[in-house]
Amino acid sequence: MFSMTRHSVLRLLAGIALAGAITHSAQADTLVVWSSGGYTASLEKLAPEFEKVSGHKIEIVLGPSMGTAHEAIPVRLDRGEKADLLIMVGSAIAPLVQKGQVKGETKQDLARSKIALAIKAGADKPDISTLEAFKAVLLKAKSIAYSDSASGVYIENEMYKKLGLEAELKPKSKMIIAERVGNVVARGDAEFGFQQVSELLPVKGITYVGPIPDAVQKVTDFSAVVTATTTKQDLIKIFLAFLTSPASRAVVEATGIEAVAP
Repeated sequence: MFSMTRHSVLRLLAGIALAGAITHSAQADTLVVWSSGGYTASLEKLAPEFEKVSGHKIEIVLGPSMGTAHEAIPVRLDRGEKADLLIMVGSAIAPLVQKGQVKGETKQDLARSKIALAIKAGADKPDISTLEAFKAVLLKAKSIAYSDSASGVYIENEMYKKLGLEAELKPKSKMIIAERVGNVVARGDAEFGFQQVSELLPVKGITYVGPIPDAVQKVTDFSAVVTATTTKQDLIKIFLAFLTSPASRAVVEATGIEAVAP
């Protein structure tokens, strides 16, 4: 829930930004926004506010920024599904530009996110405050889960090598397809789970341990980009102005990611 002060500020800022769009729109429109997991918590808080002040509808469709899952954004685009705006890992946008599926010049950074560790609620919280402690904890782990998007790809292909523990950790690790890693940990199907901070914090049944050490941390940029097929450029500009307003950035940072000023 927003506090009354923040709620009022959001309405004021959005009212100013949206005035032109509202007066030029004879009827409410729907903006289809596909979002990867790292920005989802922010979007789910902000979209209803935008709808209230604008009269327009935001249809949120969730999916990973990469990978081969049925719900993955690139897979959806290849199937010919239509969206107006994509919010996804910034590094995953270039292939979509090459295919002509998005307009590369419209790319706008929204937030940055760190990778964190979670365990099942009630389990002893491990010490990962130093690199050596982190390595020791992973060596003792019975099972490890990570996502099929940016954070998991990094862990599987780079982090284990940086730690010098690839041979020890890969056999007990599993990439989770099209599901939040926190849910897997909450069920007890994995002892440790890695994912973006903002994707772990909302999950019930887990304990959030904290970000992994800086020496092996991977900061992921989340960016917005306009699809090649949309006809709603004006409404998209207003929505992005709303998402990057100071009050909205405060909401974004409350979800565990760092908002980027426009």
